[in-house]
Amino acid sequence: MIDHGAWKALDDALDRWAAVGRRAKLWLRDDDAIEPTTALDRLLGLTTAHSIPLTLAVIPAPTGTELAERLAAEAGLSVAIHGWSHKNHAPIGEKKQELGSHRPAETVLGELRQGHDRLRELYPQQFVPMLVPPWNRIDAPLVPALAGCGFSCLSVYGPIKTTSPMPLINTHVDIMDWHGTGGGHDHGELVSGLIGELQRRFDGDPEPVGVLTHHLVHDKTAWEFVERLLRATSGHPAVEWFSVADMLPGRPG
Repeated sequence: MIDHGAWKALDDALDRWAAVGRRAKLWLRDDDAIEPTTALDRLLGLTTAHSIPLTLAVIPAPTGTELAERLAAEAGLSVAIHGWSHKNHAPIGEKKQELGSHRPAETVLGELRQGHDRLRELYPQQFVPMLVPPWNRIDAPLVPALAGCGFSCLSVYGPIKTTSPMPLINTHVDIMDWHGTGGGHDHGELVSGLIGELQRRFDGDPEPVGVLTHHLVHDKTAWEFVERLLRATSGHPAVEWFSVADMLPGRPG
């Protein structure tokens, strides 16, 4: 059930931005793409209908030309690198991680170079040199070597708290309730979190607010949230949805 009170609160928060002539910056990242699916079609249909740029984090190892051909004509789409195979190498009892210290750094970085080159070849027009680590985790000693693998930025989850040797373009609102229902979070909780992020930006935090989705596991609640969010923000005078391609280091903006 849609929480109309929560969505009214978002409308009110955005109206506050509009009243002083300011615009909130948002961007949308969706993870785990491998091949064409009806769920991906649904997401692309929503972003196209509302003219929202989408960054799709594609897993290089299992993907191929079928997905590239499906996405070739999609306007406003950027393709980022989602690790290599999205395989967990951490032992039982530790948080899942592909880009950790559980294997030699040369092995991990070699896979990332291969993934970078593979997606750059498959998506010559839509590719962006952004690394999205599976589970939003990467071992800190690997980060300084990413530039040598062809990457110009890194995207994980949460606010930027420390100086990083690689520029960060993070996400901040994950719509999935991974540790609860496994489906979409309650709309009231999500909208409250989004309003909190918007307030921090209003108070001076320069980061664009990143919204994170996972099309392959969306349930009814998740899909309704995506649709309602895009409808509420698309064309709103206080919102600007950014393409990650326009936020890359070295780009004007």
